[in-house]
Amino acid sequence: MVDHGGVVRRHELTDQEWELLAPLIPRAKTGRPRVEDRRVINGMVYKIRTGISWRDLPERYGPWKTVYTRFRRYALDGVFTRALQQMQARADAAGDIDWLVQIDSTIVRAHQHAAAGPEKGTLQKDEPDDHALGRSRGGPTTKIHLACDGRGRPLAVMLTAGQRHDGVSARPLLERIRVPPIGRGRPRCRPDHVVADKAYASRGLPPQARHQPHHPEKRDQQRHRRNRGRDSGRPPRFDREIYRRRNTVERCFNRLKNFRGIATRYDKTATSYEAAVSLASFLLRARSV
Repeated sequence: MVDHGGVVRRHELTDQEWELLAPLIPRAKTGRPRVEDRRVINGMVYKIRTGISWRDLPERYGPWKTVYTRFRRYALDGVFTRALQQMQARADAAGDIDWLVQIDSTIVRAHQHAAAGPEKGTLQKDEPDDHALGRSRGGPTTKIHLACDGRGRPLAVMLTAGQRHDGVSARPLLERIRVPPIGRGRPRCRPDHVVADKAYASRGLPPQARHQPHHPEKRDQQRHRRNRGRDSGRPPRFDREIYRRRNTVERCFNRLKNFRGIATRYDKTATSYEAAVSLASFLLRARSV
């Protein structure tokens, strides 16, 4: 939303960002006139940026229930995930995606309001039973698994409970990379290279990614391979120069956590929190255009 002086307010969509997002927002064909789409989306962005509760949204974004209800509807419909994929499609068509894909995870502390969980009987079909919340000594946590391109722009995100091991999450995370083409054809799912740390030094990678991973081999795996002798097969591919670029994914996490609603989880359901991460990822991509 733009104020009367024509200046974009802090934590709101710029004109360029809105032009990219507007065609991807579902339009209601029937019913009474609703609150302006840009105004409502700005309320969602403001909430994720600041981490405030829905009830505390400034009045300039309209009724907070309207903003929340529409956000929840978009989360269940996967609107922000599709918007991110459409942005990726345009970038890939322009040759603006570096397919040296890097994967990693970060642990996010869940606020006590998120840990309370949704009411009984409200669990959605695609919602995990644990709501991607894990218990630890420090309290409830969620782990964000991220795949980004070589320029540090998000390609895919996935949530698990905080105690989930990275290695078993590599396959489903990489399978979420689906960059659709402009026009007809199959989406691109296969990276040129996959860069990861030792936590992914296992057979958890999908078959299409096993021949091009770049991660150091764990010492116990090195010892096991030496003990097997000629039957051990080839060691995993490791290019030290490529591996040095792994800090790109850490910088991507740092930018995502500039959103206070991402750095701390306030959403009770994994579906809503993942939608918030997808919206933040869309904004990171839009600001790199």
